[in-house]
Amino acid sequence: MDADPPPAPPDFDDFWRSTHAELTKPPLRWQVEREYDDARLRRRVEEVTFESATGERAFAWITYPAGGVIRRGVVIGHGYQGRDDGPDEYVPIPSAAKIFPCAPGLPRSLSPTIPAAPAEHVLHGIRSRETYVHRFCAADVWRAGSVLLHRFPSIEAPLDYAGGSFGGGIGALALPWDDRFGRAHLYLPSFGHHPARLRQPCTGSGEAVRQAVAHDPSLRSVLAYFDAATAATRIRIPVYVSVARRDPAVPPLGQLAVFQALAGPKHLYVLTAGHMRYDTEARELADRDRELADFFT
Repeated sequence: MDADPPPAPPDFDDFWRSTHAELTKPPLRWQVEREYDDARLRRRVEEVTFESATGERAFAWITYPAGGVIRRGVVIGHGYQGRDDGPDEYVPIPSAAKIFPCAPGLPRSLSPTIPAAPAEHVLHGIRSRETYVHRFCAADVWRAGSVLLHRFPSIEAPLDYAGGSFGGGIGALALPWDDRFGRAHLYLPSFGHHPARLRQPCTGSGEAVRQAVAHDPSLRSVLAYFDAATAATRIRIPVYVSVARRDPAVPPLGQLAVFQALAGPKHLYVLTAGHMRYDTEARELADRDRELADFFT
């Protein structure tokens, strides 16, 4: 597999820098709604709400070890199914505080204006780069990082990011423009190399985009600003990328394009498959997670 990133629009960087400036303006309003100890995670959990880049309410969980001073923080994205079953511990940094934001319009950050179904969400506002929902999803990664830093002013190291599928692609869009992030894991990253994705039917949200562009080719000009592979050419921090040889939902060529485009130190882990069960899945993920522990250490 080989795929160079598609060419960036001439004002790609200006668009994203102005988006960051516009959608991270203070004040950031947030509050803790509920807190408790989670025996499964062995961590303290806070359920928080914050003002989304859309101006609506966004939801997140924050987890952290009960004792000690918090020195590290992680923002953790999710797949296009949303995150309705609570936080997890898939990022192996037990000493860190972690925030699990729910993207605007998706479960727990449900919106009266943004549809939650992935095939509809992925098309919301797509006729303009200013209104496309992925612009606000990327901005909420930045805003979630701000919430975590406000909650734990003792955090000294740069923030880490981890996200899979939808969260991998949105993370790639968000990371180049926020220098508070120092390391990342992108897992089966979506939205990489739209020109290639538009040629390949799939079972994920990309199929809705492919069909929409078939009816209205002018949408390609908007998608060019939301290509994870194009954005990856601007990412210079260390990034660990997990891709799949086979994936019915996120075309592997697009996943690999994100990895190839990265401009900084990078490590590739190749899984047999993604978004599907297979015999060696547990062993491969365990091997991957051992490498990830070293990467984030």
